[in-house]
Amino acid sequence: MVIAAKKTSQVITHMAIAFAIAYAVTGSVVFGGLAIVIEPLINVLLLPLHEKAWAAVRARALNEGERYLRIAAEKLSQTALHMGVAFAVMYVATGSLAFGGMAAVLEPVCNVLLLPVHDRFWNKLELRMNGGVQAA
Repeated sequence: MVIAAKKTSQVITHMAIAFAIAYAVTGSVVFGGLAIVIEPLINVLLLPLHEKAWAAVRARALNEGERYLRIAAEKLSQTALHMGVAFAVMYVATGSLAFGGMAAVLEPVCNVLLLPVHDRFWNKLELRMNGGVQAA
């Protein structure tokens, strides 16, 4: 139940960020509405594939230092993925390279900064609900 609530909350958080950025960039509720549906959905669908691929890359690390470098590369790759999706959605919606570029910078930065806070909240809640025992 907690996992479903966490995923639902993650989608809502993505949607809120996408709407806020699209509305701030364009001033249009229509483009904000378009962004709220399409952009987060694409990211939520692609992110598990991205994480799975990078888990395999991290598993091949030979030592702790190399593992940390691979984690850093994963975060850069995740940011690039978000940027590409944000740019593509805004560019297709508006036909503007400038609006696509602004969305490509603002949206992923907000997601990369805010979603770890979101996930920590849900992890602490799950831990508290399990009586202090970490779920597998």
